[in-house]
Amino acid sequence: MTITETTAAQQASQDLVKQFLSQTSGIEPGEVADEEWFEELPEGHKSGFVALIGRPNVGKSTLLNALIGEKVAIVSRKPQTTRTRLSGILTATTHQLIFIDTPGIHQKMHSQLNRRMVAHALESIPDSDVLYFVVDVSAPPHAEDKYIAQLLQEKAQARPVIFVLNKMDQLSLDKAKERVQSYWALLPNYTDSIPTSALQGTNMDVLLEHTLKHLPVGPRYYPRTAITDQTTFQIIGELVREAILKKTYQEVPHATAVLVEELEERENGLTYISARVWVEHDSQKGILIGKGGQMLKQIGSAARQEVERFIGGKVYLDLWVKVQPDWRDREGRLRELGYE
Repeated sequence: MTITETTAAQQASQDLVKQFLSQTSGIEPGEVADEEWFEELPEGHKSGFVALIGRPNVGKSTLLNALIGEKVAIVSRKPQTTRTRLSGILTATTHQLIFIDTPGIHQKMHSQLNRRMVAHALESIPDSDVLYFVVDVSAPPHAEDKYIAQLLQEKAQARPVIFVLNKMDQLSLDKAKERVQSYWALLPNYTDSIPTSALQGTNMDVLLEHTLKHLPVGPRYYPRTAITDQTTFQIIGELVREAILKKTYQEVPHATAVLVEELEERENGLTYISARVWVEHDSQKGILIGKGGQMLKQIGSAARQEVERFIGGKVYLDLWVKVQPDWRDREGRLRELGYE
């Protein structure tokens, strides 16, 4: 076998493991190669959980993707894109970091879904070894930034809090010092502070280096090839929702949920995926489908490209739109969607 063939085979093997892991919740020994679990770790190996805390739309999901080097969280310019806690896993020889991307903390909670989103974020504070207070320095501190700083003051206790001064590339130098100090004043006892641009990938290595200083010595919690704790069904559903967020406006994106019902690899190598898109009103259904079905076709085309990139093969994506009145306030519907 040539070097090129060996490299291709190794890559194919890694891709297969990634796909398997993404379909598995609760990985047990025996489900992956023994060396994944039992390889000897170096002395002083560090591991821990890092929660990304911040108000909506400050770039937490973009930051997570930049840190992992893979797209594990959907992103859009619309607030409240992230609805549940999800983990991105970064493994190296000397350490493993589990980054927890949390929904944006906000005070206007109009539905049961909103309340659960904020609860998920707050639950991550005492459970984490390190906290990132992610702020958007391109704008002055928001009332919700102040609210989050107060929560961290109350709940973080002895946990190290690192200010992640995101979107620094959008701030002119003459404003930088004053703006940054205005954020520092929200939480004077912060542990560290790193200016970043998650979108550009700026200072990710510095942020990781400073984070490792605060992590305890510990085991590897996930196999080294794992990059997320999400299942394939969950990731595909989120990729479809990301396409909806980017294509629609007003109330439609926030009233939408996606439930993947079927995933089947067929004999011709094509993967068939059926997903049901929930909305709350007939008018929203009309907007999603569009005249002559054109909007749904655009959403499907955009989502299919991302899903094909994720699974590494051709996909037939079958989308259906169904009205589920007030699903954001119905316990049974929230559980069905996985918003526990």
